[in-house]
Amino acid sequence: MADRVHPVPAPPPRRPDQPPADADADDEAPATGTAGAAATETTPLHPSFNRPPSPPPGTYIVQVPKDQVLRVPPPDRARRYKKLAARPARRRLLRHACCCSCAALLLLLLLAAAFAGAVYLVFRPRAPTFSIASLSIRGLDGAPSSSSALSPELDAAMRADNGANRKVGVDYRGGGSVTVSYAGQRLAAGPWPAFRQAPRNATVFAAAMRGRGVRLSEEQARRLAAERAAGAVPLAVEARVPVRLRFGKVLRTWTVDVKARCDVAVDRLEGDAAAVNRGCRVRVRPLWWWW
Repeated sequence: MADRVHPVPAPPPRRPDQPPADADADDEAPATGTAGAAATETTPLHPSFNRPPSPPPGTYIVQVPKDQVLRVPPPDRARRYKKLAARPARRRLLRHACCCSCAALLLLLLLAAAFAGAVYLVFRPRAPTFSIASLSIRGLDGAPSSSSALSPELDAAMRADNGANRKVGVDYRGGGSVTVSYAGQRLAAGPWPAFRQAPRNATVFAAAMRGRGVRLSEEQARRLAAERAAGAVPLAVEARVPVRLRFGKVLRTWTVDVKARCDVAVDRLEGDAAAVNRGCRVRVRPLWWWW
């Protein structure tokens, strides 16, 4: 440990009649020189010279150990602290609920897809085919013109074939319609009958269609006359009918609208005409295997 350092007192003022201090020092040098040197060598500095500089006025540095910091909020902040502390718990609960809901929905979708795939693999559903067996036409035997209004009547014998399905039946429900048009102009319309079709079954049914106040343009009238003279008048038969599928004896599907379009050519526009089928298309969007 270092010795304490005391400040040296200032020398007293010299009187006029007092000899100078240098002379006394010279006289006493031989006697006190060794003691003065020793005092000078053993006297340390005052501790104030070794202290670090003090901070400027108004600046305070407080260092508190971390383990002594109080973690309990003051009473006036306790409610806000509790509210803020409860937020992460609510967020975790909400996140957990959302994850569970998404997982349950995904599981249901996977189960529904697996069930639909299993039904498809077991029953192998196919779309039925349609054709026009014959047409009976009245009201178009005259010379059509753009100025005259027509009231055509058509009775069609239509064939629905479900022979491609071995285990799937088709229920044609009421509320469907059948229309006949020529070159985009509707000639007549009628209802589609309701009936049930068993697997591997072909059904021929009659569809009565009536029209009133039909007017053709000059271009359509000229084309119709030329095609009638040639013995090949193209007509389009379109049907929209609600359908349900029956898988076995228990399983049923929802009701969907089936749209079918058959292009035919007839040799005459009066009486019983021979219909030549040029192809039918069936479209059902909700049932992806009927496209």
